[in-house]
Amino acid sequence: MLSNMEVRKILPHRYPFLLVDRVDELEPGKRAVAIKNVTANEPFFQGHFPDYPIMPGVLITEALAQTAGIAASVPEKDEGKLGVLAGIDSMKFKKQVMPGDTLKLEAEILSNRMGVVKAKVRASVDGQTAAEGEIKFAMVKVDK
Repeated sequence: MLSNMEVRKILPHRYPFLLVDRVDELEPGKRAVAIKNVTANEPFFQGHFPDYPIMPGVLITEALAQTAGIAASVPEKDEGKLGVLAGIDSMKFKKQVMPGDTLKLEAEILSNRMGVVKAKVRASVDGQTAAEGEIKFAMVKVDK
């Protein structure tokens, strides 16, 4: 299990764009299960949609991508690298995510070849699938 502080050591994202609150299960290089607590004070709810707040699908996808980045991360191998989104395949949205929901984020690494990672991802609320698909990202070296 990783706390929010430990998640921030792996991901470069910060509020309001850090969309993983904690990691409940982690097998580095293989899989991760994370949690995003969706609250009414999320900044995106001010405009999407104020009278019927729904978490945007693109942000659910980003939360899944962040979870996949944690799953794929192997600290001794990925030092100085950043996971940059390279593709989204077969993403389906099946349930609306609203304030008060706990979004369970699951990522399983399918392949990691030549710096390109492919992951099968699923987001759910109370056991019901909210979104699922595959995400690809490239591990790129960054200069700081």
